[in-house]
Amino acid sequence: MNTLKNGLKVGLNTTWVLGKIIFPITLLVTILGQTPLMDWLVKLAEPLMNWIGLSGEAALPLVIGNFLNLYAGIGAILSLDLTVKEVFILAVMLSFSHNLLIESSVATKVGIKMWIVLVVRIGLALISAFFISVLWKGGSEKAVYGFISGTEEQVNGFWNILWHGLEKGFLGIVQLAAIVIPLMIFIQIMKDLNWLAVFSRWMSPITRSLGMKPNTSTTLAAGILIGLAYGAGVMMQAVKEDGVEKKDLYLAFIFLVSCHAVIEDTLIFIPLGIPVWPLLAIRLVVAILLTMVVAFVWNRVEGKNVYRHRKEANYEN
Repeated sequence: MNTLKNGLKVGLNTTWVLGKIIFPITLLVTILGQTPLMDWLVKLAEPLMNWIGLSGEAALPLVIGNFLNLYAGIGAILSLDLTVKEVFILAVMLSFSHNLLIESSVATKVGIKMWIVLVVRIGLALISAFFISVLWKGGSEKAVYGFISGTEEQVNGFWNILWHGLEKGFLGIVQLAAIVIPLMIFIQIMKDLNWLAVFSRWMSPITRSLGMKPNTSTTLAAGILIGLAYGAGVMMQAVKEDGVEKKDLYLAFIFLVSCHAVIEDTLIFIPLGIPVWPLLAIRLVVAILLTMVVAFVWNRVEGKNVYRHRKEANYEN
């Protein structure tokens, strides 16, 4: 009984903390999406498109996907006449960089600086698009789309737009609660039954190979399976209770901003008619290599600082 009570309490508290971020941002972005500002942002991004092998109109799904979510970005892709290569580049970019405002704001609640999240996600999106456009010579045939929902409907009138924004914000909170509360109860059950300790041992070779300590495994698993926004609740609790160090937290998030919600974020691209296994492989390989490089550099810097402090201490003595 105490397990359910504690899990429910943590779930409600987490929903409240994250809801205070998700609701106003969803409301604001939904309203802006119904104004000429979104068209202006698209036109502003057009000059960059040629550099990464995309036509100017491809700016639309990028802007919408980054300000809203993957589903809205995919909905925008479906309205365009693009090649397979262009759709694949957009899919890779949106995999790395989507829902930026909410997911980056949520990351700050865990203790990660927002600018780091933005630089890593946007940087990976642009770099990956550039290399794909240069290295892949095929994909010039027109993309054939399947069926997918998620296009952003057009609403007219200020009060209708406001109501639409409030509705989407409220539904976002409901969806968040429906995921976070049962998840927190399940996590609490796992803790009380000592299953998390077993899970940490199973994950320890992976976290260790990425330069992190075993107690980072819960944070890592939550983000990989359910994403940054919804996984943040588990992450916040894990950081508080498992004593995850600052270095391990940053390494975990660097991995997760590159590769999170791998099942959902990969499967939803299937209707676009592109190969999804290369998409998943790119995200996974980039996440592993980037995390290992950052861990290596971080350890070298730490080692030099420790050596310098010891040398200074010996000199003073």
